[in-house]
Amino acid sequence: MAHSSQLGFQDAASPIMEELIYFHDHALMAVLLISTLVLYIITAMMTTKLTNTGPLNAQEVEMVWTLMPAVILVIIALPSLRILYLMDEVNSPHLTIKAIGHQWYWSYEHLDHMVMKYNSYIIPAKDLLPGQFRLLEVDTRMNIPMESSIRMLITSVDVLHSWAIPSLGIKTDAIPGRLNQTTFTTTRPGVFYGQCSEICGVNHSFMPIAVEASRLLTTPDQLLEIKIDVTLERSDQKTFIKIHPGTPHEQYLKIYEKDHILNPLQMKQAHQ
Repeated sequence: MAHSSQLGFQDAASPIMEELIYFHDHALMAVLLISTLVLYIITAMMTTKLTNTGPLNAQEVEMVWTLMPAVILVIIALPSLRILYLMDEVNSPHLTIKAIGHQWYWSYEHLDHMVMKYNSYIIPAKDLLPGQFRLLEVDTRMNIPMESSIRMLITSVDVLHSWAIPSLGIKTDAIPGRLNQTTFTTTRPGVFYGQCSEICGVNHSFMPIAVEASRLLTTPDQLLEIKIDVTLERSDQKTFIKIHPGTPHEQYLKIYEKDHILNPLQMKQAHQ
């Protein structure tokens, strides 16, 4: 979460964001050393008379100022390529969630175990509760288990959008007709806020993102073994989710109670 007058990064909540912060510090140190050297040379030339207007043949100096920038670029590029590889690597995700950009809200589809779809709209300022954040709160958060590998599939149905959460180190474009992929893992529970980071129209500033990471009693590996047996019943143009008794689904569905998809009353009825 960003704070007033904050100049640095938000607190990292994922391994990728931690790596990005380390790389930023690494690259900034190289920039600082180069800037200091250049500033010293400019200051020395302006304040002293140690100059020689005659042509000099200094082959060694030319070799140094040609090779040194190449070496510095390699030092910066190697960690960058490593992080780029880690950001694109997707290995056995525990959950796959599809985020779809609209003008001007987000919709989500949970594609594992059972398909769930819901929309996420901004909460107007007049409806905010004490402690909620203006222009960041949504009516339905995307709930995920912490310390689990989450694969995001991101697209759009109208114009360009961008699904970005700074504290998780995520910024992926949502392009109509194209499915982009990214992955992340939250290292602590909490609510992480983001916003659309691509100019998408008049209400571009009013389509926030809220991801809530919750702690599960089961481990991520146990989630892979959970089988949820459900049927969909339609009545009066409404869809009801019926969960068959006796299936080990309680721990997995716990994270969706706050999504208003399965509220506690519906959970109790499903267990009966």
